[in-house]
Amino acid sequence: MKNTVKDLVRSTVISIGMALAIFCIVGVFFDITNGGNFSLSNHLFTKMVIGSALVGLGFGMPTVVYNSEKLPMPVKVLIHMGIGCIIYTVVAYVVGWFGASATLGQGLIIAAIQLAVALIIWFCFMRYYRR
Repeated sequence: MKNTVKDLVRSTVISIGMALAIFCIVGVFFDITNGGNFSLSNHLFTKMVIGSALVGLGFGMPTVVYNSEKLPMPVKVLIHMGIGCIIYTVVAYVVGWFGASATLGQGLIIAAIQLAVALIIWFCFMRYYRR
C-alpha cells in the first residue's frame, strides 16, 4: 500500500509537470506563429494552466493500474489511456483548446493528434520502465 501511494504521488507529479511543459511549448509555438501577438483575456491563461494540470492528473493517477498483476497489459493501457483521453477531451472543450465551431473533420484530426501524442509519451515511459 505504501509503495502504491508513493508511485501514485510520483507519477502524478511527473504527469502534471509534463502537461505543463507541453502547455508551455505549445504556447511558445503559437506565440511565434502569431508573430508575438498571442494574447488571452478573461483569465483564459489561468484556466488553461489549471486545465493542463487536470490533464496531468488525468493521465498520471490512472497509472496505478500498472501495479496490478491481475490485469493483462492491453486492459491496463485501455484503462490508463481511456481515462486520460476522456479527461483531456473534456478539459480541451471547456477551456477552448477546441470548441463547438470545429467541424467533424477538424474534431477527428484533433482527436488523432491527441491520441498520437498520448501514445508516444506512453511508449517512451514503457520503454524506460521496462529496462
